[in-house]
Parts: sequence; C-alpha cells; structure tokens
Amino acid sequence: MRRAGTALLAATACLAALPSAPAWAGTPGPAAGPAVATAAVVPRCTGTAPVVCHADVRPGTYDVTAVLGGAEAGSTSVTAESRRAMLAATPTAAGQRLVRSFTVNVREPEGEPTGPSGSPGLDLAFGGAAPRLAGLKVTQAAPGRRHQLFLAGDSTVCDQLTAPYTGWGQQLPQFFRRGLSVANYADSGEGSGSFLADPRLFATMRPLIRPGDTVLIQFAHNDKQTTAADYRAHLGALLDGVRARGGKPVLVTPIVRRWFNDDGTLDNATALHINGLGVNLPAEMRSLAAEWGVPLIDLTALTKRLVEELGPEGSKRLYLYDEARDNTHTSDHGATEFARLVLGELRAQALVPAGVLR
Repeated sequence: MRRAGTALLAATACLAALPSAPAWAGTPGPAAGPAVATAAVVPRCTGTAPVVCHADVRPGTYDVTAVLGGAEAGSTSVTAESRRAMLAATPTAAGQRLVRSFTVNVREPEGEPTGPSGSPGLDLAFGGAAPRLAGLKVTQAAPGRRHQLFLAGDSTVCDQLTAPYTGWGQQLPQFFRRGLSVANYADSGEGSGSFLADPRLFATMRPLIRPGDTVLIQFAHNDKQTTAADYRAHLGALLDGVRARGGKPVLVTPIVRRWFNDDGTLDNATALHINGLGVNLPAEMRSLAAEWGVPLIDLTALTKRLVEELGPEGSKRLYLYDEARDNTHTSDHGATEFARLVLGELRAQALVPAGVLR
C-alpha cells in the first residue's frame, strides 16, 4: 500500500488548527491491549483512496476528530472497524476545510461477537469518490460525557464482515455526532433464546451498560419454532437485564422479508414473521412492550410500508435479491434506508439525546 501524500503526512501539523479538546482520561477497557490513550493520539495513516488509519488503543470508547478537505475538491466518507458507517459522503470545495467528529466503540471481536477478532486497536477508512483528509486525532471519551446505544439482534442488524451483506445497525452510527457510540452486539443466526444462552452475547454486553444507555432489542427472524410463552419470557429476561443495569430497553419489531403476494402486499406469514407454530412474533412484541411499559419501534410496520411503496421491482435494491436471490438480508442501500427508519423513531420518541443527532 502506498504511503499517503504530502497533505496527509502533514496531518500532525494540521492538528494545531483543530478546535481545542480536553485530553480526557478514562477507565481502561475490559480486554488487554496496547496502552490506553490518555491524550490525543495521531493515528498512522497510509494510502490515498482510501486513506486507511490505525490507532494503537485498547477496547473502549473513543472520540475521533477529522479535518476533511484539501487543495482540490473532494468527497469523503468514513467507516470504522468492521465496515461501520461513521460519516456519509461529505463534499468539500477546493481549499475548504471541514471538521467532523464522531465517537467509536472499539471492542474485540470488532464485528459480530461470535466472529473473528479482527485487528487490535481502532481502524478507520476514509473513502468515497475523492477522499481528502488533512488532519486526524483520537481521544478516549470520558465515561461521564458520552452516551452508548447498544444493539441486540440478528444478522439483519449486525456488523456484517463481508460485503454486500450489511446490517441496519452497521449503518446507524453515521447519523450521530460525537458523544454517542453504537455498540452493536447483534450476531448472525441468533434468536431471543440463543442470545441469552451464549456467554459471548448478552452476558458480555450486559455488564457494559451504564445508567442512561439505550438498548435496542430486535429478535424474530430466527425464532421460527419458538412458542409465544418462550418468546415473551426471553424478551422479558432481556428487559430485566437491561433495567437492572440502569439502561433504557427499547423493543424493535423485525424488518419484513421481501415476500410479495400477487396483489403487491406483504400480508403473509413469511413476510410478517408468523412462525412455524403460528405465533405472530411482532404482535407478541407489541403486546409485551405495552405490558412492560417500554418504548417500541415498530420496524415491521415501517419497513412493510416502505417495501410495499417501492413494489416488487423497486424493493429489490433494499435486499440482496440481485446478488443472491436473498429476500431477508439487506444491501448497503437497504440497510441505510432501514437505519433511517430507526433514526426517525429514536428522534420522534426522544430515545437518545437530541444533541448527538447529526
């Protein structure tokens, strides 16, 4: 890989022009690794398109401040760790400089909790049509000055390792400013019961929840033979576990499967997650949310409306139909659109602080 050009190699000098930020020190992460950053760190960067940067930090929560722009016009997007979208395509005019900040959850494994570990530390990729990076720093976030959004779910939510597969949780971070990180513990193949049973999943996520953190819970795709009583019991255990840590649980009904009737609707068991035992899983989740008095994001209803509006042909782009005849898992485009629906509910129901919304 080629070394970065003169503009990028001068990144350290450019940092002097960044707005002042405190050299926050935080509690070390739960796993061993390189020394904890107690002051601003200038990551090592290589390449030009994309520009790939690495910071030797251990698991934890980190604020990232980037100066975008250069002598020529550009358009820069940012991903972190396992293909997490941190910043949508951001245009800069020739000679323009823009400062953008966001907060990243660094953990191991860095993607799906039952998947490969990935590389230690924090990895960032500045891509897009014409990436321009003029300065970059990483600072460990102070526990008292950040909010975390945890995700518990399945393959339609998780940080997918390999393109074109993309979970909606993987696209959600781009909609938040510095001060909120997304800790995505969703994992492929999980149902409401297996997420509780596997020690790498809820048992690992739960101790990290701090008072005031929001936890989104979406399960149904893999509860194909789960009874209504067991489904409600599993979800109740998750709600209890989150509340015991001072977190704010939010139930999220599952995204629909792209399975059309002849009349162009999705009113069928396959699309709407009525399982093999005849259990209407989204309806059970809606009922449980009302019974427990917890917020509900009815993503089943929201995605049903969007998919039906686009129709049998237009909705193919949301899923991996063209690539794999897959009517369940989403493309990068589909995951982004579904993440926007989740974002709309987070905003409308005030489920995260307003100041962190981009």
